[in-house]
Amino acid sequence: MNIDITIMLILGVIFLAALTRATLGFGDALVGMPLLALMVDIKLAAPLMAFLAVIIAISMLIQNWRNVDLKSAWRLILSSIVGIPLGLLLLKNVPEIYVRWVLGVVLISFGLYNLLQPNLPAVQSRPLAYLMGFLGGVLGGAYNTNGPPVIIFGKLSRWSPERFRATLQCYFVPAAIFVFLGHGIGGLWTSQVLRLFLFAFPTILLAFGLGTLLSKHIVPGAFDRFVYAALIVMGLLMFIT
Repeated sequence: MNIDITIMLILGVIFLAALTRATLGFGDALVGMPLLALMVDIKLAAPLMAFLAVIIAISMLIQNWRNVDLKSAWRLILSSIVGIPLGLLLLKNVPEIYVRWVLGVVLISFGLYNLLQPNLPAVQSRPLAYLMGFLGGVLGGAYNTNGPPVIIFGKLSRWSPERFRATLQCYFVPAAIFVFLGHGIGGLWTSQVLRLFLFAFPTILLAFGLGTLLSKHIVPGAFDRFVYAALIVMGLLMFIT
């Protein structure tokens, strides 16, 4: 594939990922990672998405910090920090085909969970917060997809939409920073990653602004269902490409 076309496709994926995150409050890596993994090595896709995650998470936390559930957020953050190194080891040492398969399972499971909307009982559990945070850290370190366990925890905790959105960002900021730094320590900040990020930065800003506007006007339920169905399709692609 021509390199100019590849860069344009990468920028398009980053725009879509950032737009999804700014609109829903999560989902950038869930959308971006599988699409980028179809075009470039996952060791390039992961640090590139980590750059994006740090910028978007900080921007969204500034907008929503008043509604944060700090009691839950710090437990999720602490246990994620423990899980991130394990995820980074998986990213560095496990063959890419297995990484893609695990990512596919995560995408399909998360998409089905949200489409089916199982009527699970409300849970207020400190151990569950630590477990979900740890799993989020492992997935974040390996695939930048630390969102699913934390999102499921938020739903089980019956957070209001405002608290859900704000607490996710409070969790994502330090988690994204630790993943971002871990990629650097692990030698994944290559010149190619940095160059692509600089190309993508204006795209990220444009997507964030548009997503912020969309979040105030779009019908959330319909958009969410489309995103979850697309995640299932992308998860299946991880097994056949």
